[in-house]
Amino acid sequence: MAASDDFDKEKLLGKSFIFKAIDARAKKELAEFSYIRRFAAGDVIFTLGEPGQSMMAIAQGSVRVTMLMPNGREITLSDLQTGEVFGEIALLDGRERSASVRALTNCTMVVLERRSLLDVLHRDPALSIQLIELLCQRVRRSDERMIEVAFLDLPIRLARLVLRLTIAPPGSQDRPLTKLSQSQTELASMIGNTRENVNRCLRKWQKADLITLRDGWLIIEERSKLEAIAEGD
Repeated sequence: MAASDDFDKEKLLGKSFIFKAIDARAKKELAEFSYIRRFAAGDVIFTLGEPGQSMMAIAQGSVRVTMLMPNGREITLSDLQTGEVFGEIALLDGRERSASVRALTNCTMVVLERRSLLDVLHRDPALSIQLIELLCQRVRRSDERMIEVAFLDLPIRLARLVLRLTIAPPGSQDRPLTKLSQSQTELASMIGNTRENVNRCLRKWQKADLITLRDGWLIIEERSKLEAIAEGD
C-alpha cells in the first residue's frame, strides 16, 4: 500500500450514521472490505437517478451535492469536506441515487459496497432495528429543512444556513468558523432562492455590522445576533 493510501478507513467510515448501529467487530470487518478511489477536480462522482450500490467517505478533498429541480434549476444541497460521508441511502436500499455529487477538488474516497453491509446485517438482524431508528432521525431532520424552505422568511433561512456552515468541517460546534468562502450564488442555491435576494439580505446585515463582505469572504462579526435571527427573534 502506498503511503498516500494509508488512511484510517474505519475512522473515516465511522462518521456515517450507519456505523453508529453496528458493533466494533462489524466496523472493523467493513473497513477491511472498503477500498480507495480517486477523482480529479470537476469529476462527476455520480448523478441523480443512476444506480447506487455504495457510500463514500472523503479521505481528502471536498465535493458538492446538488439536485436538479423540475424547473431545470440546480440547487446545492451541501458542500462536504474531508472526513464527511455521503451515499448512505443508496447503500441501504440499493436504489437510484437521490442527488448528484461532483468533486470540487482532487479527491480521495474510501468506498464501501452495499453487499459488504448486507453480509453483516444478515448475520445480526438486531443491527437492522438500530439502523431504522437512526434513519428515522435523519428523516426528521430532513423534514425540518423542508419546513424551513417552505415557510420561513429568507433572513431566518439564510442565518441558519450561515451558522450551519460555520460548524461544518473544518469548523465544529466548539470552534465555529469565523469566515466562509461560499459565493452568494452558492448560498442562494443552498436555500432555494436567488442571488439577488441573498445579496440584499447580506448587505443589510453588513450595514448592521453583523457581517463583513470582503475579498470573496463572508466574515461573521456578531454571531449572537445571527443566532437571534435564526431563531426568528
